Amino acid sequence: MCRHLAYLGPPRPLAELLTDPAHSLYEQAYAPAHAPAHAQAPTVNADGFGIGWYPPEDGAGPVRYRRAVPMWADANLPGLAAVIHSGAVLAAVRAATPGTSHDESAAAPFALGRWLFSHNGTVPRWELLPADTGERLTAAELLGMEARSDSALLCVMTGRRLTTGRPLGEALADVVHRTTDARPAARLNLLVTDGHAIAATRHGASLWYRTAEDEVTVASEPAPGEPGWHEVPDHSLILATQHTTEIEPL
Repeated sequence: MCRHLAYLGPPRPLAELLTDPAHSLYEQAYAPAHAPAHAQAPTVNADGFGIGWYPPEDGAGPVRYRRAVPMWADANLPGLAAVIHSGAVLAAVRAATPGTSHDESAAAPFALGRWLFSHNGTVPRWELLPADTGERLTAAELLGMEARSDSALLCVMTGRRLTTGRPLGEALADVVHRTTDARPAARLNLLVTDGHAIAATRHGASLWYRTAEDEVTVASEPAPGEPGWHEVPDHSLILATQHTTEIEPL
C-alpha cells in the first residue's frame, strides 16, 4: 500500500506540499490513515520514496529525487524541500510488493520522457501479466524497465500508449481494463502527469482531490481539517488541470 500525491498550481516550495501540511505525505509514510477494504490496518510505507518535479523554467524537467530509505530517514530532504520550488509535482512513498526490487530504482515516480508515473496498489503474479493480457512487450521495453516490480511494468504499459499519442486518461483507463481482465484482484490506483495535467485512477485504494483558486492536488489521503477535499469514487478516473476537474467511471 503505497501513497502518492500530484500537484499543479503556482510554484511553491516542495516542503509546503510534502512535509509541512497536516497529515502530509511525509506523515503518511509512517502513519497512513486509510487501508484497503481487505486489510485490517494500513501498511507503513518504509521501502523508499521519490519526488518528481518540473522546474519553473519552460520546458525544463522533469527532475527526480529517489531513495530506498524511508522518507523520514533522509536527512537531506528537509533542506532540499525548503529551497526547491515547482508548480508541478508528483511524489510517492513506497511499501514494496514481495518479490520486487528494493533499491531506489523501484521508488516512484517513474519517468516516461515528459511524463511522471506512480502506482498505489498491487498486481498478483505480475511477472506473467504481459503474456496473460496479450501485451506484446519488446525486448527493449522489458530490458528498459526501471525496476523489477508490478509498478514498473504498469509504467511501461502506460508509456506504450502515451508515446503513440493517446491522452493521459485514456492511456490509464486502458491499462486498468486490460490488467483487471486478467487480474480481477489487482489494486490499480495509477497517477500520471506531464506537468500540465494530471490523470489518476481509483481502483481498490483511497484517492482524494482538492481544488483551490488556480491549483489542484490529487492525493491518496486528504489533510484533515483542510477545506475543499473530495473523495474520488472507487472505479473512477479523474482528469485535472489547474482550472478544470472531471471525474468519470472507469
